Amino acid sequence: MAIYHLEAKIVSRGTGRSAVAAAAYLSCSKILNEYDGIQHDYTRKRGLVWQEVFLPEFAPSEWKERGVLWNAVEEHEKTKDSRLAREFVVALPIELSEAQWEKLLSDFISDTFVADGMCADMAIHDPYPPGHNPHAHIMLTVRPLDEKGNWQYKTQKEYLCVKNGEEQGFTADEFKAAQAEGWEKQYQYRVGKKKVYMTSSAAEEKGYERVSKYPKSTKYGRQNPIAERWNSEEQLVEWRKAWADVTNRHLERAGHEERIDHRSHAERGLDEQPTIHEGVVARALEKKGIVSDRCELNRQIKADNALLRELKTTVKKLM
Repeated sequence: MAIYHLEAKIVSRGTGRSAVAAAAYLSCSKILNEYDGIQHDYTRKRGLVWQEVFLPEFAPSEWKERGVLWNAVEEHEKTKDSRLAREFVVALPIELSEAQWEKLLSDFISDTFVADGMCADMAIHDPYPPGHNPHAHIMLTVRPLDEKGNWQYKTQKEYLCVKNGEEQGFTADEFKAAQAEGWEKQYQYRVGKKKVYMTSSAAEEKGYERVSKYPKSTKYGRQNPIAERWNSEEQLVEWRKAWADVTNRHLERAGHEERIDHRSHAERGLDEQPTIHEGVVARALEKKGIVSDRCELNRQIKADNALLRELKTTVKKLM
């Protein structure tokens, strides 16, 4: 039976992850991370069905090789807590064949992500036993590209400038034009025992001493509008819906009646409790005869839902 599952994650150095390691895992391959010198080898991992790298129009053609792509990402991100990639794990409908999975994912990735300017690295996993848990890993770049194939900024410094008592934020590029219109940056000056932000012209009139070379700026800077949209909750909802829509189209095209729905049980008006994602660790424990808390919780949820359905049937008969 086709089920809906789309899990969204962020690959970040801040959580100890690496884009190169994640790419090596999904492709069951060996890739050297040039950023830290660590070689990630997943060539012994089984269950790889198909893998592919999808590139937008302006991306360098050499990025078709995933090792080159993700090392380019690692090289460009400098901080120890940088966000490196966005990752989705989606459940594949068992009603479709491997060739149909490939077409389904190609359509979803090309129309949803690549058309919007992202590089995408995808792999289908169907671990033993085949058909038990087919799923796909999709890794996406988080920085937009310009028309020359160069990474754009995620955020820009935004300086809080003043003119005629009004304060407004400008990026470095915007400030060149704003300065000609009379806008001035603000710096910290010592006024008695206090430190006060003011413009250089105002401080010179009073003879105040500057105590910092850094101009006043917003706390988080100005986000790239494309990256800001990609990071929004609304966009995630759209992506979740897009996966349900394209999957249902392919199920219908293949002559199957099954459908999936991205909405929660509450949004669909269902009384039943949804099960939780168990994951490979929980299932591995169960195979060894160890009761997993997550699997046990799902068993209880399924039993409760079965009881609820039985009670509803009994009530209908009584009425």
